[in-house]
Amino acid sequence: MLFVRKPINVLFSEAEKSAELKRSLSYVSLITLGVGAIIGAGLFSLTGIAAAENAGPAVTISFIIAAIGCMFAGLCYAEFASMIPVAGSAYTYSYATMGEFVAWIIGWDLILEYALGAATVSVSWSRYLIEFLIKHDLNFIPHQLLCSPFETLSLSNGMVINNGIINLPAIFIVTLLSFVLINGTKRSATMNNLLVFLKLSVVFVFIIVGWHYISPANHNPYIVPNAGEEALRSGQMGFWSFLHSDNFGHYGISGILRGAAVVFFSFVGFDAVSTAAQEAKNPKRDMPIGILGSLVVCTILYVLFSFVMTGLANYKEFINDAKPVATAIAHTPYTWLQDGITVAILAGYTSVILVMLLGQSRVFYSMSHDGLLPRIFSHVHPKFHTPWKTNLFFMVFVSLFAGFVPVSDLGHMVSIGTLFAFILVCIGIIIMRKKMPDIPRKFKAPFVPTVPILGIIVCLLMMVSLPKESWERLVIWMIIGVSIYFFYSRKHSVIRRNILKDKERLDSDH
Repeated sequence: MLFVRKPINVLFSEAEKSAELKRSLSYVSLITLGVGAIIGAGLFSLTGIAAAENAGPAVTISFIIAAIGCMFAGLCYAEFASMIPVAGSAYTYSYATMGEFVAWIIGWDLILEYALGAATVSVSWSRYLIEFLIKHDLNFIPHQLLCSPFETLSLSNGMVINNGIINLPAIFIVTLLSFVLINGTKRSATMNNLLVFLKLSVVFVFIIVGWHYISPANHNPYIVPNAGEEALRSGQMGFWSFLHSDNFGHYGISGILRGAAVVFFSFVGFDAVSTAAQEAKNPKRDMPIGILGSLVVCTILYVLFSFVMTGLANYKEFINDAKPVATAIAHTPYTWLQDGITVAILAGYTSVILVMLLGQSRVFYSMSHDGLLPRIFSHVHPKFHTPWKTNLFFMVFVSLFAGFVPVSDLGHMVSIGTLFAFILVCIGIIIMRKKMPDIPRKFKAPFVPTVPILGIIVCLLMMVSLPKESWERLVIWMIIGVSIYFFYSRKHSVIRRNILKDKERLDSDH
């Protein structure tokens, strides 16, 4: 019974239980929720990294490829969300289509995406806050409390901190936002809306102001030549030799593909909208609008922003640059915008952490509700109608990573986990259309199975282009997850227990 599926009628009955998780989100709130998660670390940090190390000025094409993969998956997410408006995102969809074991794998995968993603972004938030405070002589935090004991912190003023004890600012922001989430989803959404407005205002200013100072020379050549690809075309190198060479992924077409996999982390967030399905006022209408709307808005902004950034400064200037946006602004007369950009980055990171913590708690809520995790994680606060014990658990869990572990290299790990989840969602739509064609769907993904198959192909291409270490970490994480499933989850599954009870009842009747 590894692949026992959760009955659709059970999911529909859960969707009707609005007393537990309060339905308070409109489609506007869902779009800003998605924009809040998407625009953050990717736009302000990964754009420079992908341009410097992988795609050069063609990082704009990397964003388009990543967006295409997300759009195919997003159409599948939108159909699922309109059909099964229950908290849990890809985990819930997989449970209904591919069975419990696959659903567990996805749920465990989403922990990787949201929890470690929140930890990664909180460390970046801490770095920008420290830089801002020190620049304006406002730092009152002892230096030993600014970074973990396992990393060296080099600041722009030349200060180097290598005897840290704990990253206190990162823990502070995780703790603060966890209590905001406990206090209610509507209040969390209101705070997110304000943060989104602030960072979008600065993004628009950067694009409009920077556009007038773009140097065409910085975009020439637009696709930086790759020596390995030239050797491949001339027959001097075989494909597999090129795939395992140092040239693969560094400029050229392969660099654009790897750049797409790197900046894919930037799009992590639109799927977080689907985790809030049980809190949407009209989920069958609003979920597709929220998912696809946030994706379209952010794709346009990403392409424009990256085009301006690589036009202001040569992509080589972003090598080992922790603040690429400030570097680009320095090529304009408006250097005073650097402080505004820093404030926008802090706001952007804050909303990303907020939405990731929200998404994680809802996935855990659903898994606990199904018995795959301890019941404590599905306890809902009687006043605030939020899974507050799950919020507290992840406040501690994410804080431990943020405060003590150098998580700067976990972006790839989060990306590969998310791509894996997207592939399974695309497969799920094909299965649902074949096995359950009559279930009402407010929104239907077009051109099925072509769209989900294209989504699978694009996501697989991005996964393959990621470094070997990302695959190794994913395998280790999955081995841990599978062990938990067989030692705990399988024995406590509500659906499995109900099936066994029904079987025993039938046996006793005979």
